[in-house]
Amino acid sequence: MEMKVLLKLTMVMVMMMMMVGGCKGDVSSFRDCYGKCFIFCMIEPNKSLCTCTTQCLKECIFPSLLPSSALIDQHSQNLGYCKLGCATSMCSNISKTHNPDGKNMESCVGSCSNKCTMSYKSSSP
Repeated sequence: MEMKVLLKLTMVMVMMMMMVGGCKGDVSSFRDCYGKCFIFCMIEPNKSLCTCTTQCLKECIFPSLLPSSALIDQHSQNLGYCKLGCATSMCSNISKTHNPDGKNMESCVGSCSNKCTMSYKSSSP
């Protein structure tokens, strides 16, 4: 009986934290990932704008492609590298030292994703 009460209380607390924090229970968006990563990276004294942009693009593009317990397939890996390369060359000038500009970064990276997907489909037999 006491265990059931504790479990219910825990569930209520989790739900309240999700509502207060604005969490929808799903994986955070690229914008959230990039913004947090960039801000925490830039407060480190030895990190540059270029280093943080590149690091955060990599960290926020690849987690969405990597299943937690399965090997990544070649198709997903190719798309991920295409997206990272495109984002590094096309989007890396959007963020500024004190402003990650997550909204525009998300839009730019999304455009890269579309370009890579279309390119990959058109080159398939």
